[in-house]
Formats: sequence, structure tokens, C-alpha cells
Amino acid sequence: MVKYTCNVWHATKVTFANEIGNIAKGLGVDGRQVMDVICQDHKLNLSSYYLRPGYAFGGSCLPKDVRALDFRANQVHAEHPMISSLMRSNEVHVKRAFELVASFGERRVGMLGLSFKAKTDDLRESPLVELAEMLIGKGYELSIFDENVEYARVHGANREYINSRIPHVASLLRSSVDEVIDASDTLVVGLNDKKFEKVLNGSRNGRKVVDLVGFMPHASTEEMQGICW
Repeated sequence: MVKYTCNVWHATKVTFANEIGNIAKGLGVDGRQVMDVICQDHKLNLSSYYLRPGYAFGGSCLPKDVRALDFRANQVHAEHPMISSLMRSNEVHVKRAFELVASFGERRVGMLGLSFKAKTDDLRESPLVELAEMLIGKGYELSIFDENVEYARVHGANREYINSRIPHVASLLRSSVDEVIDASDTLVVGLNDKKFEKVLNGSRNGRKVVDLVGFMPHASTEEMQGICW
């Protein structure tokens, strides 16, 4: 599988560069120059961080910029099948997380994390919010802990957004990890927070776990399922 994965990764890089080149040409820009600028960024764009499997992406930048590039490519009639499928692929990944939760057959679910990444209260385009809404829509009894979001709901700058845009989700926030654990039969670990790692690898008293972060020291079992492991 490693050999195939390496070859597919190389093919993906070529395809991405070619699609950017086609869009750039349609806009009257030299695609080689665009990619040269991208390749100068050794901190983010070429970082191995983005080669690690995990949960769906979100936030205020990535989804917005993918849609913007897709829209601009359509304007200049540049075919871009890989880029145009990115958001769909992301949606499929969220659905996959829901299916893992559903596979345990338990109705009481606790989510550890709600924002789009750790150490922020930003819920814009958060795939964990999407997952929570799926669970609510299917009638699951949901409890959520995210200390940054809970603080923001009461005191923070995002208070209005949280209470007006997603009140049905915000109302399920609990004040402590223990409160969520006690009210759940299945736990969803959604953020890279050390306190959540301790919960996952500590005493769970028979509770099932869906790990969306990668804290699990082993591959999936009947009691613990990882999103990509």
C-alpha cells in the first residue's frame, strides 16, 4: 500500500499543479510563477502536517478559499475536477465520522470539542458543528464540552454568532469533561487537546470512543474506532 500511496501522492501533486496552471492561464497569469511562489513556502504549504490523515478541514479560510478558487475557475471555463471535488470529499469525511458513531448503536453521545481546531472558539465552518447537527437531526442525545466555546458563548466576541446561528448546538454545551462523560455511552474526541487524550487512553468505564484526532495508540477495535486508523 505504501508504494501505491506514494505514486498517488505524486500524481495528486502533478494534478493540482496542472489545475492551478489551467486556472492561472485562464486568468492571464503564468501558472509556473504561481507555483514557484507556493513552493517558496516551506513552513506551511510543503509541511508534512498536511500529509497526516485526520478529520475534515474547516475554519474561516480553507473552505472559503476552495470555493473562491472553484468559482473563479468556472468563470474562465478552466476544467478543475480535483479542486472542484475537495468540498465534496470533505463532506464525505464528516459523514464517515457520523457512521462510526452510529456503528456503536448507542444513543447517548458526548463530543469533546466543537470548534474547528484546538485553542480557539471559532465555529465558522467547523466540521464538528456539522457532525453535531447530524447527530441532533438523527435524534441522538448529545452533550458537548469545549471550554473555549463555552466561555465565548457567555463572554466572548463570538457570543452573538454562537447564540443566534447555532443555539440548538450551543444549548448542549456542558461545563466540564466529566459531565459529558457521565451523560454518554459513546465519546467523540474531536480536538487535539491533552485533557481529551487522557480521557481516551484512561479509564472510560466501558464507553465506546470515536477518535477523530489520532490519540489512539493502536488501530481500531470493537470498542474504539479511529477516523483513519
